[in-house]
Amino acid sequence: MATVLKVERRAVRPRSIRKQLRTEGRVPAVIYGNDIENTTISVSGYELSMSLREGGINGVYSLELDGKKIPTLIRDYQLDTFNRDWVHVEFLAVDMSVETEVEADIILVGTPAGVKAGGILTQNVHSVIVSATPDKLPDVVEVNVEGLAIGDSFTIADIPENPDYKIIAEDMGDQVAAVEEPEIPSEPEDEDAVAAEPEVIGEKEAE
Repeated sequence: MATVLKVERRAVRPRSIRKQLRTEGRVPAVIYGNDIENTTISVSGYELSMSLREGGINGVYSLELDGKKIPTLIRDYQLDTFNRDWVHVEFLAVDMSVETEVEADIILVGTPAGVKAGGILTQNVHSVIVSATPDKLPDVVEVNVEGLAIGDSFTIADIPENPDYKIIAEDMGDQVAAVEEPEIPSEPEDEDAVAAEPEVIGEKEAE
């Protein structure tokens, strides 16, 4: 189910309008795509943050504008470097019956048997592109790694299929994670085993 966000049209000029909007707790934004002309809007920063907690970054957001509701995805956004406040958001209007592609994080679930035996779990790929209709797009792809022993690994192709979405990758053979042998610390040098340095005999003093 799409999360509804009430938005308002906004002026583009003067440039100071953006600063004024942020002072009022509103976020400058834009809607485009799916035969909708680029439309500059603003949205409540508080409502956007609360909706994001519920719907996730890949959730569907139904923007209520001029009495109409437009299904959208958050295509891009900017946050302030210091206080992490919203700076700008891009909403992509979508057709709910047409598949689209987004990036989803890969989350490893469980403790591998190999880690319990002393191995080290490493993760090399942290996200993948997934394709699905907007209402079925996941924020994360969870992979259970409990069965991995020391020396085991799995690739993108090994991620279990999900009926809701399809994983897309240029190389399905890319290694996602592996359980490696633990590093064996080097033995401390045994001082007793160190051979004594030969005595240096100087030249005999002249008589």
